[in-house]
Amino acid sequence: MNAQLNSPELSAVVLQEDRARADFYAVISRLFYAGPDAGLLAAIAGADEIAGEAENVSLAQAWRSLIAAAAAMDAEAALEEYDSVFVGTGKAEVTPYASHYLVESMKENVLVRLRADLATSGLERERGAAEYEDHFAGLCEIMRHLIFFGSDDVAVQKQKTFFMGYLVPCYASFCAAVTASPNTNFYKHVARFTKAFLDVETASFEIAQ
Repeated sequence: MNAQLNSPELSAVVLQEDRARADFYAVISRLFYAGPDAGLLAAIAGADEIAGEAENVSLAQAWRSLIAAAAAMDAEAALEEYDSVFVGTGKAEVTPYASHYLVESMKENVLVRLRADLATSGLERERGAAEYEDHFAGLCEIMRHLIFFGSDDVAVQKQKTFFMGYLVPCYASFCAAVTASPNTNFYKHVARFTKAFLDVETASFEIAQ
């Protein structure tokens, strides 16, 4: 995940659309890795809106709401909210680990399978990283890296395989848990944007050959 993932050199040539996708994965990863500081909130608040074409109206609306929430949010309150919901005392109210949202038969081997898949792609968790590889922030960071590996058919297939294997089984339930929490304010907007963005990704991968 952010600053805790070793990878090979990334491709210098990335399509504009893919760069935008990678940027959104980076924002989502950062927000679920730790509470936002004042700089990140200001960056989101000052970001451009997404053009509201028919196929991404929900995404554009969710991004607009997140921009407004970031502009109104106090950094200290955002940090407290993150710690209250995702860290907690003893047990987090909402766990950010994907395996929690999988059916029982998938939970046992997800980390083993994930580590093997990362090794195949030349990725690994840095030594000393506290989080397991199935942390939601880590999965989004891996998608960001995979996007930068290229945009040919082989690269897109790698993205699709990882996305369908690890994010699709968990993201809707995770985002629903964040949205339903009585202790989320700013993070409701984060979760709604995340859900809208990953819904678009799902639809795109489903039609990809």
